[in-house]
Amino acid sequence: MVPDTPLPSARFAAVYAALTASHELADHWVQIDTQAVAKGKPGREGAVACAKHVATYTATQALALYATSRLLGLHLRLSRALAALAVSAATHYAADRQGGHWGDAQPRGVVRLAAVGHATWLQRDPGAGYLMDQAWHKTWITVAAAVAAGGTR
Repeated sequence: MVPDTPLPSARFAAVYAALTASHELADHWVQIDTQAVAKGKPGREGAVACAKHVATYTATQALALYATSRLLGLHLRLSRALAALAVSAATHYAADRQGGHWGDAQPRGVVRLAAVGHATWLQRDPGAGYLMDQAWHKTWITVAAAVAAGGTR
């Protein structure tokens, strides 16, 4: 007999795939260049650019999560899906406010955490910051997927 509601492990796998695929779409296709350039700037300009990016990012993930849940019959709880999107959005904003600062000699925020044991690499390799940024995002997407998959209606 097949259960009406998928097991949490199956929900987790489907949600992780949806959130990760929509992350790639939102971070690389949906985000516009002016947001990408400005989101790490200090003050209001950077904060607004980052907030706009995170808004479209979160909308993209929400659409993917909704479609995946409906099409696969995941029966995700709305409260858990919203909590998962909040985790992804908040942590995405925290990292993206550091945009362009991964190689700074005096790191701040998420970059300061990433620089522990990696400062030389971050300063030497122009691709290191992007890799650390994406690792941060995908780690939190994993947490978000677990939050969303943890309960059903």
